[in-house]
Amino acid sequence: MGISADHAATLEAFTKQNGTKHLLLSDFRRTMLPGWGALETNEQSPIFRYARRAYFVIDRQGVVRYQKIQTNALDLLNPDEVLKALKESGAA
Repeated sequence: MGISADHAATLEAFTKQNGTKHLLLSDFRRTMLPGWGALETNEQSPIFRYARRAYFVIDRQGVVRYQKIQTNALDLLNPDEVLKALKESGAA
């Protein structure tokens, strides 16, 4: 599942255009992102209150087994790192 600060209509259009199979949820009002440390609130930033690129692996019991929050939204995570975290957590 993916969560974005984009509007739900934007995510729906993205899903249709790209044939995305996984669920995308919207946190447009940015109510959930702060609780996960995934909201940038630096007033010095040219884009105040934006979502950071963040990755979480949560097991079936709801325990966070892996998290990585990028400081730069342009930095992507190596897919092998996520796959390793999934295998180690038993969430895969």
